[in-house]
Amino acid sequence: MIHHFLAFDLGATSGRSILAILEEGELRLKELTRFPNKMLRIGNKYYWNIYALFEELKAGLCAVVAENVKVEAIGIDTWGVDFAFIAKDGSIAGLPRAYRDPYTNGIPETYFQLISKERLYEMTGIQFMNFNSLFQLYAAKKEGASALAGAESVLFMPDALLYLLTGKKVCEYTIASTSQILNPNTKQFEVGLLNLIGINPAVLQTIVMPGEKIGLLTEAIQEECRTEAIPVIAVAGHDTASAVAAVPAENERFAYLSSGTWSLMGIEVKSPIITKQSFAANFTNEGGVEGTTRFLKNTTGLWLLEQCRNEWKIEGNDYTYAEITRLSDTAPAFQCFIDSDHPSFANPTSMTKAIADYCRETSQKIPQNHAGYIRCIFESLALKYRYVLDALQQMAPFAIEKLHVIGGGSQNKLLNRFTANAIGMPVVAGPAEATAIGNALMQAKGLGIVQSVAEMRAIVRRSILPETFYPENTSVWEDAYKQFLSIINNENY
Repeated sequence: MIHHFLAFDLGATSGRSILAILEEGELRLKELTRFPNKMLRIGNKYYWNIYALFEELKAGLCAVVAENVKVEAIGIDTWGVDFAFIAKDGSIAGLPRAYRDPYTNGIPETYFQLISKERLYEMTGIQFMNFNSLFQLYAAKKEGASALAGAESVLFMPDALLYLLTGKKVCEYTIASTSQILNPNTKQFEVGLLNLIGINPAVLQTIVMPGEKIGLLTEAIQEECRTEAIPVIAVAGHDTASAVAAVPAENERFAYLSSGTWSLMGIEVKSPIITKQSFAANFTNEGGVEGTTRFLKNTTGLWLLEQCRNEWKIEGNDYTYAEITRLSDTAPAFQCFIDSDHPSFANPTSMTKAIADYCRETSQKIPQNHAGYIRCIFESLALKYRYVLDALQQMAPFAIEKLHVIGGGSQNKLLNRFTANAIGMPVVAGPAEATAIGNALMQAKGLGIVQSVAEMRAIVRRSILPETFYPENTSVWEDAYKQFLSIINNENY
C-alpha cells in the first residue's frame, strides 16, 4: 500500500513543502514548493512575516492537490524559540519577533536578578541564549509590547501555523522544550518563571506529544485550496527534533550533528542530564520523540558562510557550493581560526569585516581573499565540533562511536572531511532531508502506520545511502586543535 504525507519544513532562511511517499517500507520525497523566509526589519526591530508563510502553506496545499494523490496527513516543523501572540478575538496580534532582534540584549542578566542562573538551569536544563523564549517574553514585557498586553495565548511558530490551518491552539512538546520555560523531567511548564515577570501563565497552551492529531483543515482552507478535510498532526515541531528522529542509527552509541544555519550537536538519552558540568558547559536538554531528551549544544553553523556569500554576491561573485569547495582547496591550511559563537558574528553588517576584525584582535593572519575566508570558516567549524564533542563525550552515559551529520550541511563533503579529521572518528553524512523525513514519518506514526522510532530509522536506512568519511591526517589536525584552543580560550576581543 502507498501512503502520502505533506510535510512543511520551515527554516530561518527558507521553507519547503514536500510530498512524502511511503511504499513497502521505503520513503521517497518530492519537493513541491520552495520559498524564502526573510526577517523583516522595521526600524530597529526584526519580525517574521507569518502571513507570507501562511500563504506559502496554502500554495503547498494547492501544489499537492495538483499531484492528484490522497494525502493522509499534514505536519509542520520550524526553528525554535520564536512565537506569536494570539489576541482575544482569535487574530494574530502583530508580527512575531525574530530571535535575532537585539531587544533581548542584556535581558538574561536582568532576569538572573529575579532567580539565579543556576536555579533556572536546574529547573529547565536549557542552554542560555539571550533569544530563548523566556527572555523574549521578558523583553516584550519590559518594552510594554501591546501585543503581549492584549494576548490571550502564546503559540510557538509551528503551533501558530497549525492554528492558522486548523483553528486549534496547542503547544507541541519538542518546540516548547526550546523555550526555557519547560521542565524536562515533568515535561510541563514551570509557570512560576512567568509569574516572576508579571506574565499570566494562562497564555501557555496544553502540551501535546509528537504524533498527536490536532484537527482537520478548516473549511475555509478546504474551499480556497480545493482540498479535502485532511488531518493535521503535531509532528516533532522543532526542526532539529524532527531531524534527529530520522538519524539512520542502528544503536544508541552515536552523536548527531544537525548542520545548517545552526550546528546542533548532541546525543539522544532517556533522561535529562542536568549537572554542574552540563551547566558549566552550557549544554541543553530539549524534547525528543517518544519522550526522549536531546542533550546537545547549539552553536553557530553555516550562517557565517551564508553571510559572506551574500556580501560576495552583491560584489558580483555568486559562488555555487562546488565553486566554494574548489576555492577552499586553493587556500593554505590552518592560517587563522575563529570562534563561530563569538558575539561579533551574531548579526554583523559585514561578516567578512567581523572575521577580519576577530583575526586582527587575536593576533592572527587576516584572510587575503575569498578562498581564505572560506577555508577559515570550514576549519574553524570542524574544530569547534571537536570542542563540543569532547565535552559531550565526558557527559554521555555511553561511548560515542560515530557522528551522524544530517541536514543540508551533510552535503558539504569538504566540511564532512574536515570534521572527521578533527574529531578522529567516522562521520556518516545523510540524509540531507532529515527534517522533512522525520516530519513525514512522525505523521505516519501518528496514524499508526509506523509503530516506533526504531521502525522509522529502519525505513530511513532502507531509503537512503549515506556517505561515510574516515579520519585522515589526525596528528596535523591535533596540532591545529591545540592552536584553536589557545585562541578561543584566551580571547581579549
